[in-house]
Amino acid sequence: MKDRLTGALLVLSFLILVSAGCGSKNRVMNYENPEDREITTITFFGNKYEPENVAIIEEIISDFMTENPDIRVSYESLKGSGYYEALRKRMASGKGDDVFMVNHDVLLELEGKGQVADLSGLSTLEEYTDLMRSQMDENGKVTWVPTTVSAFGLYCNLDLLKEHGQKVPGNLGEWEAACEYFVKQGITPVIANNDISIKTLAIGRGFYPVYREGRQAEVFERLNGGQEKLSGYLTEGFSVAEELLLCGYIDAEKALDTEKTSDDLQEFAEGESPFMLTGAWAAGRVKGMNQKLTFEVAPLPVLEDGALLVINADTRLSVNAGSEHPDAAMRFVEYFTKAGNIQKFADEQSSFSPLAGGSASAVKEIRPLVSCYEAGRTVIGTDSHLELPIWDLTAEASKRLLSGETLENVMEWMDRQAEIERNEP
Repeated sequence: MKDRLTGALLVLSFLILVSAGCGSKNRVMNYENPEDREITTITFFGNKYEPENVAIIEEIISDFMTENPDIRVSYESLKGSGYYEALRKRMASGKGDDVFMVNHDVLLELEGKGQVADLSGLSTLEEYTDLMRSQMDENGKVTWVPTTVSAFGLYCNLDLLKEHGQKVPGNLGEWEAACEYFVKQGITPVIANNDISIKTLAIGRGFYPVYREGRQAEVFERLNGGQEKLSGYLTEGFSVAEELLLCGYIDAEKALDTEKTSDDLQEFAEGESPFMLTGAWAAGRVKGMNQKLTFEVAPLPVLEDGALLVINADTRLSVNAGSEHPDAAMRFVEYFTKAGNIQKFADEQSSFSPLAGGSASAVKEIRPLVSCYEAGRTVIGTDSHLELPIWDLTAEASKRLLSGETLENVMEWMDRQAEIERNEP
């Protein structure tokens, strides 16, 4: 397994380097060094591997190296969950990259081991929204910076809905009614994957009252300390998911084998299904798969009185506390998080900018999310004030529910795992 993983990393790294010579945007940059200037090389490890994403990253890297001729940046990426496994191994071996992408759950581990550097001196921090700064700041210390605000919504096939006299659902009752109609037509209405589809729905529905009432700090403090259980908040959300499964609105067996933003996108792009649950960042990719498909990404219709949006401070960058070139790594992260770079990266990701002066991606299919986002009808999927690996716990809970376990057993498992996490040193 280790040999296969290493081989995959090497091949992917080679492909990324080769891609720099293909097309006008991804060009090979040749730099002269007439003064025999000493060159510092830093490595950048990430999980953005799609050609369009890599093209933007390579563009930012090339522009950075033009402005900083004494620094070279080498980017390497790995697809899917294998990325975080590789990141953990690299950091544990003392051979971690200078700069890397990280998520909420893995960051908790790295912070606990003192493996991430303090970024509080970056000049770009003051450009972030108050919400993002509240997520990043931990008693004056900042160990990560987001480059996007990702959103999770309901993909709606507008052509198919119109053909069947249905509309984009605005609340749970409307969604269930539309799903019931399609089931009677012999169509399984909702495409779901085995990771983010179910858990984002559950987190959104479960924690929405907490966010609406502004009680996040007190609730997360009690959850962190074990005074309350996750099931006390997430049972309601997972019960909605269970109902979708029991009614046949989601094919549980199929979803269990469906990897996120992979086969699910291809199936939705075929135009035979009315709905899909996944990240809005895939909207551009879906459009590229079928230019004739007319669709939009709507807020999650999981409330009796409306819809909500699950968001994340995403594509987080951290600097290795053990980097041999911390100054160069900091300069690169600071450059990457300049307003212009953030905006074009968010545009490519079909996401929102985390900066105060930023905007949503220009991808028209995600426009229905903007008003919900601006109105604050949002839940943060991986809130930094929650010191539990919520993303991994709810992903496994989703798989257990898809496998046929009862909701009660799944919630008991989740609470036990949360307690184990609290007691780990």
